[in-house]
Amino acid sequence: MTPSLIAAFLWAVTANVLGMLPSRDNHWFRAYVLIAVGIPILGWVTWQNGPWIGLLVLAAGMSVLRWPVRYLWAWLRRGGRARQDEK
Repeated sequence: MTPSLIAAFLWAVTANVLGMLPSRDNHWFRAYVLIAVGIPILGWVTWQNGPWIGLLVLAAGMSVLRWPVRYLWAWLRRGGRARQDEK
């Protein structure tokens, strides 16, 4: 197993442990930190193992961070505009 896949595995284990701990902000701060750490790991995995393994790791990360992905998808569907109640 390559070092990048080991790092991705450790990221996934850390994300799951952090998800089990209680949080006052519904885990959003932890999600931002995991995204900031996960993007370089994803690039490293893709560079070392190829695009197909990179896509698998991306899918695994998206399954862990499903709420930020849902909000990003909704924002993109609105055309990048803010929600009406955020004005």
